[in-house]
Amino acid sequence: MGETNIDAMLDERGKRYGSFQEHALISQQLKNVINCHCCNNPHGISPDQREALEMICHKIARIINGDPDYADSWVDIAGYAKLVADRLDKENAGRS
Repeated sequence: MGETNIDAMLDERGKRYGSFQEHALISQQLKNVINCHCCNNPHGISPDQREALEMICHKIARIINGDPDYADSWVDIAGYAKLVADRLDKENAGRS
């Protein structure tokens, strides 16, 4: 990918999601809240749960900082949650 292609992609993403610096600030603040509380959870948080939560924070930050009417961001949030829920359902079905 040439430099002009990267610039065009970054410009397009900036129009959709807002400035990367502001997005990063929002995303990191959300992740900090989760990280502070995950350590205190007596049940523990599995790697896939933690990753899903972090990706959901990333998507929330895009929605807050950019275009809240971009449906893909909302679908992505549902997708990350479903990945964890499906794994938990499969594990719980094996226990019955």
